[in-house]
Amino acid sequence: MSGHSKWATIKRKKAGADAQRGKIFTRLARDIMVAAREGGGDPVGNARLKIAIDKAKAGNMPKENIERAIQRGSGGGDGVDMEEITYEGYGLEGIAFMVDVLTDNKNRALAEVKRVFNKAGGSLASAGSVGWQFEKKGYITVEGPSVDFDTLFMTAAEAGADDIVEEDGTFVVYTPREMFSAVEQALIAAGYQVGDAELRWVPKNESEVSTERAVQNLKLQENLEELDDVQGVAHNLLINDAAIAALETA
Repeated sequence: MSGHSKWATIKRKKAGADAQRGKIFTRLARDIMVAAREGGGDPVGNARLKIAIDKAKAGNMPKENIERAIQRGSGGGDGVDMEEITYEGYGLEGIAFMVDVLTDNKNRALAEVKRVFNKAGGSLASAGSVGWQFEKKGYITVEGPSVDFDTLFMTAAEAGADDIVEEDGTFVVYTPREMFSAVEQALIAAGYQVGDAELRWVPKNESEVSTERAVQNLKLQENLEELDDVQGVAHNLLINDAAIAALETA
């Protein structure tokens, strides 16, 4: 998973300088609305809402925007009916993709996701044909120059984590889906600086392709993530340093 971790770090830095802040806020607000709709507007009793709010704060989303999204999701204001969908597809050389969508118009979302796949030379796949290659896991990043791997490992493992990967000073803690909230809370209670904290698709095995094809697949990922309705994209591409370097200079 180290390649995925390094690529995620690069994307976080890139997102921090993204001029399209309004688009980022729109995605964060949608996540908050869905969490509030499903579990209520109190983050104390709604772990998913707490995660969404923390992510919005980390993205410098204004407090009033967060409060408005909670109100809309919990039944106040001009609420909209949002639907969560996961599309499955194939990129170049059979690389498997999982695309999480949050939309108020699934026909539009489907058309846009299909268009991006087709333009890249990939294709949408039927439900279940790709998903078996992934599992939903908790994904938590921990940063800090003084973090000791062994101590972090023991804290996370005792709380229910099942893997930790270190990449360029960032530690990625993976957890079973059902232990995600408990591990996040344990890390925060232990004083760790938690960055990203979310549930995401993790490939069971990774596939290696040529550097050229790897770059094309990473560009496909970026193009999918640019769609307004797309919340997250996962794939089973083995990302190596050559592919990252080639994409940065492309």
